[in-house]
Amino acid sequence: MNMLRIGLVSVSDRASSGVYQDKGIPALEDWLTRALATPFVIESRLIPDEQPLIEQALCELVDEMGCHLVLTTGGTGPARRDVTPDATLAIADREMPGFGEQMRQISLHFVPTAILSRQTGVIRKQALILNLPGQPKSIQETLEGVKDAQGNTVVHGIFASVPYCIQLLDGPYIETHASVVAAFRPKSARRDATI
Repeated sequence: MNMLRIGLVSVSDRASSGVYQDKGIPALEDWLTRALATPFVIESRLIPDEQPLIEQALCELVDEMGCHLVLTTGGTGPARRDVTPDATLAIADREMPGFGEQMRQISLHFVPTAILSRQTGVIRKQALILNLPGQPKSIQETLEGVKDAQGNTVVHGIFASVPYCIQLLDGPYIETHASVVAAFRPKSARRDATI
């Protein structure tokens, strides 16, 4: 059984040069630990907003480290230095536009400037690569979705679709803790719970 490998890439000029501490990778590690029932290993990178360096990190995580899922944080806005989506698209085999659409849909529930986000999702070889926002609160909202006061899901978070996508890419079967995010897959793609 191949172990789920997840690459985390935080893109920030200031954090990568030590001006302030990176908050993206710790937020992602914390969320994944709470959300995933499946064991996993993490490979992380903290790099500046430089397109060649982002492309290199993404290729290394997929091609050499064998990551099934790569999550980036930061660098998705319209500013000139925001080049994470450009780097992601440059190394992609196929685009998965639904992920970017859903991320903006979720964020629009909180801020009108969500339409300025250029977040995207792509496939490279056997891996799904997703560009997430830079703020820890926004990362969690994007992954989990929008919930009402009773905790019912109003808009699904993008992670609900990630396990099935990775399954379709011949990756490991991923199970989540439904209290954080319920993984959705068609009945024909479900395994009986062995726990």
